[in-house]
Amino acid sequence: MMLIVLASNYLVQFPFQYFQLSHILTWGAFTYPIAFLVTDIANRLYGFSFTRKIIFIGFVWGVGVSYFFTLSPIDLIGIRIVVGSGIAFLIAQTMDAKIFDKLRNSKKWFVPPFISSLFSSAADTVLFFSIAFYGTGVPWVTLGLGDFSVKLLLAITMLVPFRLIIARLVLVKRSSIS
Repeated sequence: MMLIVLASNYLVQFPFQYFQLSHILTWGAFTYPIAFLVTDIANRLYGFSFTRKIIFIGFVWGVGVSYFFTLSPIDLIGIRIVVGSGIAFLIAQTMDAKIFDKLRNSKKWFVPPFISSLFSSAADTVLFFSIAFYGTGVPWVTLGLGDFSVKLLLAITMLVPFRLIIARLVLVKRSSIS
């Protein structure tokens, strides 16, 4: 989780230069959705209480270390990226864990990870981009829309590794109990 937060906070500073998407997408959009995968796997295997601990560690790490990896650590945008990331991370990941926990008994295995990621990704996007870039001249609304679009696509894509990882870890857990 800590590496995902660090990578995402660093990569959000770089526009995605391909396919004329530099005004609507950053590289951070491709790494951050993995944090929701980690949260959902922890929640499925160990429950909400354990997952909250992972979220808190990721939050402390994100705020404490990511500041040193901003391109301009002393400027206002660098500080806003760190603060926005920390607030968005803490709220969105906690939201993801709570929604997942409420839906954990769904008859369809994909409902908890997809629905929790959908709503928490929306909250994360609005919080992060508005805190980090509002009033700066950075096209934060279009960057946020691009970011959210990638998060939705990756939320669907992450269902495959979620299912495979859970199946594998459940087998490992069962074999260690036997």
